[in-house]
Amino acid sequence: MSRTTSGNHQDAASGAGSPEPREAPEGDGLADGVQSSPEPADAREATGEGAPAEDGSRDESREGANGGTPSDEFAPESPETAGEAPEGPGEASEDVECEVATLNDRHLRLAAEFENYRKRVRAEKRETWARAQADLVGRLVESVDDLQRVALLDPDTASVQDIVEGVDLVERKLLRALADAGLEVLDPAGEDFDPTVMEAVMVAPASTEDEDDTVDLVLQRGYLLQGHLVRPARVSVRKRG
Repeated sequence: MSRTTSGNHQDAASGAGSPEPREAPEGDGLADGVQSSPEPADAREATGEGAPAEDGSRDESREGANGGTPSDEFAPESPETAGEAPEGPGEASEDVECEVATLNDRHLRLAAEFENYRKRVRAEKRETWARAQADLVGRLVESVDDLQRVALLDPDTASVQDIVEGVDLVERKLLRALADAGLEVLDPAGEDFDPTVMEAVMVAPASTEDEDDTVDLVLQRGYLLQGHLVRPARVSVRKRG
């Protein structure tokens, strides 16, 4: 076999064993012989990856999460988002003035009601006192009538005994009427001297130590009306020299 023939056989063998590589078409995703599969757009949107904003600003939500600028959810609430807007100085001043006016009106009403109450109590006291006086006078009127009948006795025909009996009858009836009204007669002859209901107008000598500071004579009887001193008893008191 000639050299030419053997060379042709070698070229044919080498051409059959190693095929000629083909160029990859543009845009087929090959890089260094490794094919990379494209990532779905939905996955990029879910992870927050994608094209930057048109104005070149970064994603604030991602920056806040990664330690950058805080996100809007941590920003302080504005009056519009917080609810009702706070009252201004003018509204607070109007509320204070309204409350002051209400309290002043209440004070005036209470003062007027208290003044009416005082007037009503005074009127009731006057009426009660007038009724008590009228009741007492009603008890004494009959005794006054008896006293007038005694005064109208004819001295030429009436005896002294009749006049004395008539006066004594009027006195007993008068004292009975006063006793029914609550009058108490003070006649402390022989009792210990009591300066709260007695008035010493004379001093008499005491013969024994037991008689010291006792009432010797009652010069004028005293009276108590329902526990209140109307007039003290005027007495003479025994004293040891």
